[in-house]
Amino acid sequence: MPTSHPFGRALCAMVTPFTDDGALDTGGARKLAALLVDEGCDGLVLSGTTGESPTTTDAEKSALIRAVVEAVGDRVPVVAGVGTADTRHSVALARAAEEAGAAGVLAVTPYYSRPPQPAVEAHFRRIADGCGLPVMLYDIPGRTGTRIEPDTMLRLAGHPRIVAVKDCAYDLMGSARVIAESDLAYYSGCEELNLPLRAVGGAGFVSTVANVAAGPLREILDAHEAGDNARALRLHQRTLPLVREMMAAGLPGTVTAKALLGALGRPAGPVREPLQAADTPTTERLVAAWERLAAGGREPASRALPDPSPFNS
Repeated sequence: MPTSHPFGRALCAMVTPFTDDGALDTGGARKLAALLVDEGCDGLVLSGTTGESPTTTDAEKSALIRAVVEAVGDRVPVVAGVGTADTRHSVALARAAEEAGAAGVLAVTPYYSRPPQPAVEAHFRRIADGCGLPVMLYDIPGRTGTRIEPDTMLRLAGHPRIVAVKDCAYDLMGSARVIAESDLAYYSGCEELNLPLRAVGGAGFVSTVANVAAGPLREILDAHEAGDNARALRLHQRTLPLVREMMAAGLPGTVTAKALLGALGRPAGPVREPLQAADTPTTERLVAAWERLAAGGREPASRALPDPSPFNS
């Protein structure tokens, strides 16, 4: 099916800024949101995993939406996370997000209770029926313990308000199948798969790393859509050291994103417990990886990769 971009292509899974004493920092959220849009994000996702949704109150979630919509809502769509382990609670959050001005909602699979697939499907239908906003499903079985199976995705694709997926399932075959057999817009939630998923028809990404590297990640999509696949690959490979440091070095992405944002003088503040702040050596490695990426600059589109084949003559 043709690729659609209901919420844009380059979306940031934005951190939730807190003050030094741990309160919600709405002023910081406005400032960070504006910076992210200026740097290439054409959509923002609030109150997801990176946004520390399990430790923010319902009132804080609504206040965050209002602050970010006030800052950038006339420029890009703002998608609000409404995922909980309780269907009724998620429906209430979706309605509150709509009232606060969100353009869409992100709904994660119910966690801990590990419902079977018919219950997973019913959960998402209840959320989609309970508000007037388009819904992005969030498939992240590594955290929730439950997959949204491809057959379930295909049934849910028939709902008029279920339009997109944030894909953290690490199943490229399953994702490619749903993309081919439905109109769902697939957004990579794993930065190392941004380009591979785009190559099989994905819509773009919802990225934690975009909090600090929106421009470089956006350039990959731009190069691919311009038909310069060699440059897209080169740009993708250039981001991988930072992706590894932020997402695969043993700490949650929220912790590494806030550490790096703080080191760069941007709004972030502390993480809320049970998360703990990154230590100094970790922060130094993050800054070094970010500096190496930033020093790469923009490349001319005409520069070509050497042929990697050892059999080339």
